[in-house]
Amino acid sequence: QVQLVESGGGLVQPGGSLRLSCVGSGSVFSGNAMGWYRQAPGKQRELVARIINSGAADYATSVKGRFTASRDDAKNTVYLQMNSLKPEDTAVYYCNKVAGTLFRWGQGTQVTVSS
Repeated sequence: QVQLVESGGGLVQPGGSLRLSCVGSGSVFSGNAMGWYRQAPGKQRELVARIINSGAADYATSVKGRFTASRDDAKNTVYLQMNSLKPEDTAVYYCNKVAGTLFRWGQGTQVTVSS
C-alpha cells in the first residue's frame, strides 16, 4: 500500500511563502503525473497544480504565477513552492496522482494564511 506523507505547512502572513513536500513510499511517482490538491473547510478538494514526468507543470487560475510545482523522482518527492500567499489559500494540502486509480490519500499538511 502506497503511503503519501505531506509536510511543510504552517501559519504564514499574507504575502509570505511556504514550501510543501510530499514523499511517497517506494518508487511510486516515476511514470505518474502528480498533482497538488487542497481542501478548504466546507469546500470540495480541488486540484491546484499538476506536474508531469518531464517536470512541466500547469496550475489552477487561482494560483498561477504564485505557486510552482516540481518533482524529484529519485527521492520519490514532489514539491510545491507557494509565494505571495493569500488568506484564500488557507486549506489542507495533499498530493496524489492526477489520473487513473489514485493512491490512498495522506494526512495532508495544513496551510493557514492569516495576519
